Amino acid sequence: MNSVIKRVLVGIVGGLVTLIGVVALVAPGPGWLIIFTGLGILATEFAWAAQALAHAKGIASRTANAARIKKEHQMIILAVGTFISLVLLVIWYEYLR
Repeated sequence: MNSVIKRVLVGIVGGLVTLIGVVALVAPGPGWLIIFTGLGILATEFAWAAQALAHAKGIASRTANAARIKKEHQMIILAVGTFISLVLLVIWYEYLR
């Protein structure tokens, strides 16, 4: 009986957290993070939630990899930022001090 109560409580809490995440998708808030948290809670007791969470993690990982900035672009951004900082420092030192 204790196991059944635990499953029901996990189902209620995980379901509520997941629903809050769905609401946060259209309202201000970290919707996907909350949904993943709710699925994580549900996955502790339900196999279908574990499969859904694994699938969602795979999609999120592939999306994050696609959005990453390449190393050479990172170096270009760093070099341009450093150059602009140095130019602004010289302008400040020579004209605004």
